[in-house]
Amino acid sequence: MKRPEEVLIRPIITEKSNRLMEDYKKYTFEVAMSATKQEIEYAIKQLFGVKVLKVNTMIVKPRKKRVFGKFRRYGYTKAYKKAIVTIDPSQEIDLSGVR
Repeated sequence: MKRPEEVLIRPIITEKSNRLMEDYKKYTFEVAMSATKQEIEYAIKQLFGVKVLKVNTMIVKPRKKRVFGKFRRYGYTKAYKKAIVTIDPSQEIDLSGVR
């Protein structure tokens, strides 16, 4: 099993993820591509000390982006795995100190 620091890469903080945090206690993280749901649940428990109710994962596919410069070219964003973790409603995760 991987170390918790290797499984969780960073929290994803957007308008939608903030709404999920406030209304439903669902937190969004970018995780390692090889991470399983069990490894993600274990990492959240170890790092934040909260009870995990559910873990949903998805792979975000790369999107095409235009890159301007001397020549117009197209590039791609990176593909990554995203996990949406539902925790116990009576608990909370403080993401202010997380990278």
